[in-house]
Amino acid sequence: MCSVIPCESTDSTPILNIAAYKFVHLDRLPERRQQLKKFCDSLGLKGTILLSPEGINMFLAGAKGDLRAFLEQLRFDPAFGDLEAKESLSAKQPFRRMLVRLKKEIISFGIESVRPIERTSPKLPATELKRWLDEGRPVRLLDTRNEYEVDLGTFAGAEHLSIGHFRQFPAAIAKLPPEAKQQPLVMFCTGGIRCEKAGPLMEQAGFEQVYQLEGGILKYFEECGGAHYDGACFVFDDRVALDSALEPTGNLLCYACQAVLTPEEITSERFLFGQHCPHCFVPPVAQQQRKFAERQALIRQLAAAQPGCIPYDNIRHIHVAGRFAGWPLLDFLAAYQPAIDRTQWHTWIDAGHITCQQTAAMRSHSNLNRMSDSVQRVVHEALVVREGECFEQHMPGTIEPAINPDIELLYEDASLVVVNKPAPLPTHPSGRFNRNTLLQLINPAYPNEKLRVAHRLDANTTGVVVLCRKHQSARYVQPQFSQQQVGKVYIAQVVGHPEWDATTCQEPITRDAAQHGSRSVGAVATSDSSPASDAAETRFRVLERLSGGTSLIEARPLSGRTNQIRVHLWHLGHGVVGDPLYLPNHQIGSIATLEVGSAAMCLHAYQLTLLHPESRQPVTYRAPLPDWGKRAANAGP
Repeated sequence: MCSVIPCESTDSTPILNIAAYKFVHLDRLPERRQQLKKFCDSLGLKGTILLSPEGINMFLAGAKGDLRAFLEQLRFDPAFGDLEAKESLSAKQPFRRMLVRLKKEIISFGIESVRPIERTSPKLPATELKRWLDEGRPVRLLDTRNEYEVDLGTFAGAEHLSIGHFRQFPAAIAKLPPEAKQQPLVMFCTGGIRCEKAGPLMEQAGFEQVYQLEGGILKYFEECGGAHYDGACFVFDDRVALDSALEPTGNLLCYACQAVLTPEEITSERFLFGQHCPHCFVPPVAQQQRKFAERQALIRQLAAAQPGCIPYDNIRHIHVAGRFAGWPLLDFLAAYQPAIDRTQWHTWIDAGHITCQQTAAMRSHSNLNRMSDSVQRVVHEALVVREGECFEQHMPGTIEPAINPDIELLYEDASLVVVNKPAPLPTHPSGRFNRNTLLQLINPAYPNEKLRVAHRLDANTTGVVVLCRKHQSARYVQPQFSQQQVGKVYIAQVVGHPEWDATTCQEPITRDAAQHGSRSVGAVATSDSSPASDAAETRFRVLERLSGGTSLIEARPLSGRTNQIRVHLWHLGHGVVGDPLYLPNHQIGSIATLEVGSAAMCLHAYQLTLLHPESRQPVTYRAPLPDWGKRAANAGP
């Protein structure tokens, strides 16, 4: 079923509507389908015809003369010689197109032992049922239709089975009381076809006096009007419902939930054609909560699957920044990824795992102009790289380290997504990680969008991460981080008890990575011979000195250098507990990213304050403190 806009008749003559079915052995179904479709199209008829080996079922509408000509021609076929049709009139064409379909059954039931061609239950004429009801004769009336049809109208005192589909009928009759099997029982449906199968099944189940209303409700309306019937009758076309005079009632069908709507419901402010109705309307806040929960579940599901741990062929793009222009390729790669040994880059180059993706624009002055728009150029380690070039690192059979999948959505709106990042989990693809990264795992939850990370956290650091849903949002938010306009509050557990209660570290931090990607404090560059360092400033405050020789520290970085808080605390002699890289006594560790199951690195991005891209007003986002840091909450960070 669907809700569509009725088509207007081309003239003032009412449209004739027919409903007809017949259980009969049919063969040559594809041929019959082609012939019927061609004939209906030639007459301008619209509707649906179902053909199956067990018979025909159809709902058609068109001009009176054309539709009766169709029935006359159809009855020339011996299989349909005694076909009966129920008629009604409408001012509009209730169907949009003409369909002839081949089906396994003309009415879906799925029970092979029920064969209406061979036998059906006794049929009770409409006038006879009315007489029984007028006389008050004891009889059980059973509505075999779906629940939404019953809601629109049924016979007074009739029972129904609260089913949503006719295939549920066999299981539902088992719930009828035992005494129903000995009492006279008259079942009914819209036009009678469902009862052709329901009756024999009930007899097989032990019901002793089963009758089916001949022609269904529509035939009853035609011959008896609305006596003993309350409401209207649902029909499977755009008229939706007919009253006892077989006239459309003005009801509509909700496109979203298929509920039958009264004229009053159609005028409700909760009705929007094609989207929702009073039955399925969900307030905006509840919609947002539902979508939020669905996204959270999807992200957790994707992350739990650890997609990077399944072997795959990975291609990583390496872009040449301006400061590396003119360098030999091997020197550039070693500086680009210092955590990877230089000899490893040499091996990959020799094996052909490093190629250059050269475009037509880059070849404008080369001898490759006649080639396609993009080619993979073989490279060697002494090749001089140019700004803007893109090299590709081919990594067949890649298997990434496992990560912590417990990503928690904290907040979302039309512009931003805020999450509580677990650890270990890299923020974006880099080093050994590509698919097992926050960005790659969260993107599928926002289809047709490209989330952009506004900043980054180390793989081992937990806490608030802000992502932008729109390009315009990223252009407004990302500069706030690069220009140190974002208020940041971190909580750390550090080794030792600082002698100070509060202090500020302003040591510059080296720009280029050293062993295993580590940084250190160093002088700001003053000449080509000086180490390249950037100014940095972090304010620290002791929250609590703990037994066992550790302390809880509040850290507020006023700049955004790589590993800034960790390096400054390490420089002050109070490294972060669990840090695998910045070890005591100013030693550098052998790994940068912890493995799942290792003791946590106790650094948590607790709070971020920035200007929202829409309101341009300050907003603050917080991530719940991990277990090790919960004592800090009472200290008022």
